[in-house]
Order: sequence, then structure tokens, then C-alpha cells
Amino acid sequence: MIVLWILLFMLGANRDNTVVDFVHDAASWLASWSRDMFDVSPDWWHVLLNYGIAAVVYAAIGNLAAGALRRRW
Repeated sequence: MIVLWILLFMLGANRDNTVVDFVHDAASWLASWSRDMFDVSPDWWHVLLNYGIAAVVYAAIGNLAAGALRRRW
């Protein structure tokens, strides 16, 4: 969801659209801990940096969990 929101934002998706609003809400909830970590401008850099950090952290955690499960089974 986070990467999808970054893509939608970068492509200028209509935020009044229900699907775009849902994706934004889900990404905001998932990235609530990193959403305002850095206050930079322009807006696209702010979204890319702050939501991107959350996406990278979740990807790393998922990769570590998958590796642990592979070794266990």
C-alpha cells in the first residue's frame, strides 16, 4: 500500500477518488511512525522520503521473517 500511494502521488492521482483515498488512508496508517520524520520540500520529496522509509523498513522486516521461516522449515 505504501509503494502504491507513493506511485499514485507521483502520478498526480485524483485524491477525491475513493480508491485513491483508501490507498492514502492505508498508507498513512502503515507509515504513521515515519510520515513526518523529515520536513522537506517539495511535496513529492516529502512523500517519497517519509513514506519510502516505512516501505524499506517493512520490506526488510518481511525479508528477515521470510528467511527465518525458510531456515526453520
